[in-house]
Amino acid sequence: MTPTLSIVIPAHDEGALIARTLRHTFDGATAGEFEVIVVANGCSDDTAHYAATAGAGIRVIEIAEASKIAALNAGDAAASILPRVYLDADVRIDVATLRALARVLGDSSTPRVAAPGMIVDSSRSSFAVRQFQRIWAESDYRRTAHVGSGIYAVNGAGRERWAAFPDVIADDRFVQQRFLPEERTTLSGHTFTIYAPKDMKTHVRRATRIEVGNQSLPREVQLATQDAAGSRYGKLLRRVARRPSLWFALPFYVYGYAVPRMRARRALRRGRSVSWSRDASSRTLVDA
Repeated sequence: MTPTLSIVIPAHDEGALIARTLRHTFDGATAGEFEVIVVANGCSDDTAHYAATAGAGIRVIEIAEASKIAALNAGDAAASILPRVYLDADVRIDVATLRALARVLGDSSTPRVAAPGMIVDSSRSSFAVRQFQRIWAESDYRRTAHVGSGIYAVNGAGRERWAAFPDVIADDRFVQQRFLPEERTTLSGHTFTIYAPKDMKTHVRRATRIEVGNQSLPREVQLATQDAAGSRYGKLLRRVARRPSLWFALPFYVYGYAVPRMRARRALRRGRSVSWSRDASSRTLVDA
């Protein structure tokens, strides 16, 4: 059968995780239903071996450079099917959701980007991180056609919006900003799961890297705009104000949001480089 999707999975030193993730993701898939390409990039462990043995039909490419962007481009070069999904190696998703992405994107000839609804598992995170997540769930970023944070998918017309992935930190932000809000789809009734950092220190470090990536994304590659910061903050505060059960969590959110932004601005002013990296604490939680 002709695959309904290409799925590109960058993986850097994911040997302890990748086989389990792949088996869970493609449990129930029929032979040849998906074109699956795992790009082991700059690995010092046995990621490629475990990915190759996780199931029939999984193609593994190895590149020397430890770079998510290089891995995405290598995966694109090897992929032959559209629509196309770009999936992080630690994301929990099932085959029914992949099929839903294939249906939604396959039915549209206009440029589209899509993602399932996001669930953040913070059950094994610290109290402070859990409080942060309660408020973050009410933000515009989470509530309005969210794209990114581990998975995004495009149809053929959507993939024409850019050539190769540019050398940026925030690939998900880059892709999101290639599409106007009305061109984005959040699947109804389908979700994916990511894992929150273990503690606030790890959250701040990870969020700072993400914020550096977002702030350094060139304006010329961004088609979409967003409401002014004051408007976004005002809407969030009004939502929180209507729910007294969230008031206690607000200081944790302010800290977890403001500190990374300040650190990111300082890093950019000083010309410090911040490269793509993974959150090891979330991998520990996945493996547990």
